[in-house]
Amino acid sequence: MIKLLAYFAIILAFILVFQLMRIYQLSAELKGKHVGKADDGDNRSQGRVMIWFVLAFFACLIWLLFDAQGKMLPPAASDVGVTSDNVFLFNWVIIFIVFFATTFLLFYFPFRYKKQKDSKAYFYPHNDKLELIWTVVPSIALAVIIIYGLSLWAKITGTPDAKSMVVQIYAKQFDFTARYAGTDNILGKTDYRLIDDASNNTLGMDSTDPHGWDDIVASSELHIPVNTPILFKCNARDVMHGIYFPHFRDQINCVPGMTTEIHFTPTITTDEMRKITHDTAFDYILLCNRVCGSGHYNMHMKVVVDSPDEFKKWMAQQHPFYKHLYDMHHNSPGGGATAMK
Repeated sequence: MIKLLAYFAIILAFILVFQLMRIYQLSAELKGKHVGKADDGDNRSQGRVMIWFVLAFFACLIWLLFDAQGKMLPPAASDVGVTSDNVFLFNWVIIFIVFFATTFLLFYFPFRYKKQKDSKAYFYPHNDKLELIWTVVPSIALAVIIIYGLSLWAKITGTPDAKSMVVQIYAKQFDFTARYAGTDNILGKTDYRLIDDASNNTLGMDSTDPHGWDDIVASSELHIPVNTPILFKCNARDVMHGIYFPHFRDQINCVPGMTTEIHFTPTITTDEMRKITHDTAFDYILLCNRVCGSGHYNMHMKVVVDSPDEFKKWMAQQHPFYKHLYDMHHNSPGGGATAMK
């Protein structure tokens, strides 16, 4: 009943507005005024309204920017993330300068150059200098933006630190699996023909490769040590997925049949970020940012940035996927030394 009354009230409001407009039109015609033709008074009032509108629009936009500051992502938690934020900030500064200037002129011109009685437009067909300026200046700005962005891309995908810890991120519908390269920091070979979910070999790890005997597989959480370069080798089983670390400002496509790589150094532990955000439940997260199927919305993995001691303690609690092979060769006389070569 309340909804019906609300709809009825809205309909009555529309009828009321229409009737008021009709009354205004009839009264203007009785006074001899042509309501369908704007005169100098209409042009002046419309020009003033445009100025007030654009000023109110800018005020609301500025307020929105300040209000949204506390609702954005927390500070970047990696070395790459700091550079990424700087690139975005640089782009936003240029965008806002151009946006405010062009938007203000868009609304100022109807006010400044409104049609008046006996007004005549100035014929200005061509100006080489002006065309050169508005061609060269945006080109220079665009070149600077591209070069700055390429420097960030090179930092993300370029040659990693030789001491980087190697971690594989394996994506499939609809979850992630992390594989640590173990004590030799070399990932063992994999083969899609060896994938066997029944035996829990979801990555298709090759048991004949000694480099894989110390590899550790984790599917519930991704733990990484703070202030340590991490090299992520990314693979996908079925369709294209996205490897996206929002808090570290790093991402790359995860493509079936090939290995893509990104690397960064985490700079803020999970506990430190919880203090910064004043949120005791805060957690870093790994997301898929490519629409990969019906369960895409639920494809994520918790990321924990530990202190060096905490990470060592966590690693000590993990076991190599081929623990029996690792123990057998590691504990045999000279076996560990030769097996891992």
